[in-house]
Amino acid sequence: MWVLQSLPPVAREFIAAVPQAIWVAILIFIASVTTAIITGRITTRLLLQLNIPAVTEGTAFERTAQEFGTSTVNLISGLVRYFIIAGGVVGSLSVTDVQYGTTLWQEAVQFLPRVFIALLVIVTGILVGDKVELFVDEQLRQVKLPEITIISRLAKITTFYIAALVGLSQLGVATLALVVLLAVYLFAVVAFAVVAFVDLLKSAAVGTYLLLHQPYAIGDEVEIGDTRGIVQEIDLFVTHVENDTEELIIPNTLVFKRGIIRIR
Repeated sequence: MWVLQSLPPVAREFIAAVPQAIWVAILIFIASVTTAIITGRITTRLLLQLNIPAVTEGTAFERTAQEFGTSTVNLISGLVRYFIIAGGVVGSLSVTDVQYGTTLWQEAVQFLPRVFIALLVIVTGILVGDKVELFVDEQLRQVKLPEITIISRLAKITTFYIAALVGLSQLGVATLALVVLLAVYLFAVVAFAVVAFVDLLKSAAVGTYLLLHQPYAIGDEVEIGDTRGIVQEIDLFVTHVENDTEELIIPNTLVFKRGIIRIR
C-alpha cells in the first residue's frame, strides 16, 4: 500500500481506474512467461543431459530442424514454453470479464495437456521412425542386402502411423477406422514382401544353410554348373567365385539347385 502512496497522483489515479481483474490477468500472464522461460531452460538442460542431440543426429527431423536454424532440443523446449504461455493467456482471460473466459479456461485445462502430449508423441514418433530407418539400413548393409530402400521406408512409415494414432487418440479423435486401416496396411506390406521378395527369401534360407554347414569355404576351388574358380566370399545371398579371367557372383539358390563340386 505504501508503494502506491509513494507514486505520483496521476499514476495512482491510473492504477485505480484500471479494474483489479485486469491487473490480476497481467500478473498471471507475466508469471506464465517467467515460468515458461525457466521451464524451457530446465527442459533444454535435461535433454542435453539425456544426450538427445546424439540420439537425433543424422535423422531427417534433425536435418530439417537445422535447415531452419534450430534443433530438436530447441523445438521440444520451445513447445514446452509455448504451451505454458498459452495456459497463461487462457488463465488471464478467465479472471477478466471477457465473455466465455471461464468456460475457455475450463476447456483449456482439460484440452491443452492432451494437445501437448499428442504433439510430443508425434515428434517422438518422427524421431523414432528416422532412427528405425537408419537402423534397418545399417542392418541390411551388414548382411550385404541389395539396396532395397523400400524396406526401411516402410518401417519408418509404420512407426509414423502408429505415433499418429496414439497422438490422435489423446485428442479424443475416433481412431477405430485408422486402426482398421493400419491392420489392412500391415497385411498388404506382409503380402507384398512375400510376393516381391520370395526369391530373396529363398536365397537367404539357402545362404543360412551354407553358412551354418559350410560345404565349401573361402579359398576352395569349386565347380558350379559350367563355372569353375576359387571361392572368394560367401554371404547370405550370393557366393563370389573368381577364376583367371573373371569374377562371378552366383546366387546361393543356383548353388543349391545345381549342386557344387569341390575340387581337391
